[in-house]
Amino acid sequence: MLELLFCSLLTIVPDYLYRRYAQGKRLGKEINFYSVWFELRWGITGCLILTVALITVIFYNHPSTRNVTLYFRTVPIVPEIIGRVADVYVDASGPVSKGEPIFRLDSSKQEAAAETARRKIAETEAEMQVAQADVQKAEGQIQEAKAAEQQTIDELETKRELQRRNPGNVAFRDIEKLEVNLQGRKGAIAAATAAKQQAEERIASLLPAQKASAEAALAEAEVQLQKTVIRAGVDGRVEQFVLRAGDMVNPMMRPAGVLIPSGAGQRVLHAGFGQIEAQIMKVGMIAEVTCASKPWTVIHGGHGRAGLHRRRPVPRRRAIDRSAAGDAGGQPFGLSRGTL
Repeated sequence: MLELLFCSLLTIVPDYLYRRYAQGKRLGKEINFYSVWFELRWGITGCLILTVALITVIFYNHPSTRNVTLYFRTVPIVPEIIGRVADVYVDASGPVSKGEPIFRLDSSKQEAAAETARRKIAETEAEMQVAQADVQKAEGQIQEAKAAEQQTIDELETKRELQRRNPGNVAFRDIEKLEVNLQGRKGAIAAATAAKQQAEERIASLLPAQKASAEAALAEAEVQLQKTVIRAGVDGRVEQFVLRAGDMVNPMMRPAGVLIPSGAGQRVLHAGFGQIEAQIMKVGMIAEVTCASKPWTVIHGGHGRAGLHRRRPVPRRRAIDRSAAGDAGGQPFGLSRGTL
């Protein structure tokens, strides 16, 4: 409409003035509704041609598009384990800080596993005490077996001396019996020594290994217990978070929400233009962005290779529908962070 009014001032108005003052034709008399198309034919035709040409030049040199997208990085909020939600610490949308808990899963299974590992460590430590007592017991058995062996040796030597001095005074069967008992005493000493070595090996190798395994199981259980509390990895904003207590979550299913890091997508808007419009676009050209959710506001920026840099919104009387992007300050399109 503005182009048509402007072009009419250069075509129709001069044509009418010529008809009125040069030819003496008056509006409403010689120039009426039925004859205006003939009388002002040159002005009307020139106005249409000039209007079409002006609109073409304006739209060619001032391209616009609605194909604008704000790209930003999002972090899906998913647990590492499967479980049922016990507590929720954030709302459906809101800011969070790094390390702040978002929600917690039921941890009864992980707590039981951790308690089992602690009991296993205590059991292993008790077995080490028992093994120490077994070593002392084995030492006592060795001393007892050695004493019995020495007694058998002394008795055997006595019998042999009596037999040597007076053959037939001692039965040969008694000497053989003492020799057999002596071998048995030596076997008892070997058994007690082996029992002592076994107890020492348990103290030195087996029980420490079992304790280390129990401590590793406890550490694993504590890690699994920590995984039941899902925390924010970066500073940002939680969006689309509709998880509630009692819900079942699975890392293989859709995430519970998204975490948009601070500053993600705050620098560049990506706009798509046609081939004809793209021919005149150059790096550094001035661009403007408007949004229906924030009327009477124009966001100024400039064209870049990978996007357009947006500045702070500046109020204007009329919103110009042209696509661009922004810089690091303010919010894209005047919306909250992470909202498309």
